Amino acid sequence: MKVILAGYPKTGTKTMRQAFIYLGLSNYDFPENCQFLRKDWMKILTKGGTTEDFRRMYENVDTVTDMPGFYFWEEIHEAFPDAKIILTKRANEEEWCRSFKSQMAKGDGIFHKFLVYLSPTGYLFSVFVKKLAFVVFGTYGTDPLFGKNKFSDVILKGKYRRHNAHVLQCAPSDKLLVYDLEEGWGPLCAFLGYPVPDKPFPHKNRGASITEEWMTKHPYFLQMQKEMLISGGTLLSALVLFCLYRLFKRSPPPPQQSLASLISRPQAARAAKYLLSYIY
Repeated sequence: MKVILAGYPKTGTKTMRQAFIYLGLSNYDFPENCQFLRKDWMKILTKGGTTEDFRRMYENVDTVTDMPGFYFWEEIHEAFPDAKIILTKRANEEEWCRSFKSQMAKGDGIFHKFLVYLSPTGYLFSVFVKKLAFVVFGTYGTDPLFGKNKFSDVILKGKYRRHNAHVLQCAPSDKLLVYDLEEGWGPLCAFLGYPVPDKPFPHKNRGASITEEWMTKHPYFLQMQKEMLISGGTLLSALVLFCLYRLFKRSPPPPQQSLASLISRPQAARAAKYLLSYIY
């Protein structure tokens, strides 16, 4: 681990991830932490973790961005004391809160709701995110099945404010960069000791677009959708078979036919003639 981004989500975390990648540094962002380290994080969130846990989790990763890593920057830094720490912030907490809620609204659609129930991976992801959200944000909102999720601004702003203050107070000054993305490559590369790349500084997640990007490109979320299609198809097939069974069960049985109705008139006449000749 070389760099820990300690900034809250919606402070340029996706832009920083791309910048690190441009510098040739590997990165674990939110999806990678869910995909590869979910069990480790669930243990940390429910039972606790050790410095050795964090060292094992990130020993082969250069940088970590977004949650849950940003919130546990101190524990990760204890495992990697030579790592540098970068704090990104919004202009003020009101701006951050609006941006955060705008991002969360991208998951309010019915598609995302059903994804949780029809995908085993999606269900485990949901359990992890809810557990993590209460730690990181202090709330998971109202979380309705239908409609918009609502959050407490008071709780969100308080967590954001206290986290930033803690980083500024406790991070080693010689290892900390308070970074404004508007400054571009210069301060970042100087702090990390890397040459400035021959490409523009990135700008990711415009208009909270990362949710759509993940759903269409990231293997973790594509797996969820595949599982949802399989589960949905299986449930639909079972429903169709059940409806057909009920329909067949309710249909009246065919009317009973007498033997005479099954025999044509010429056949009946010949049979009667034969019977009479036998009797007389």
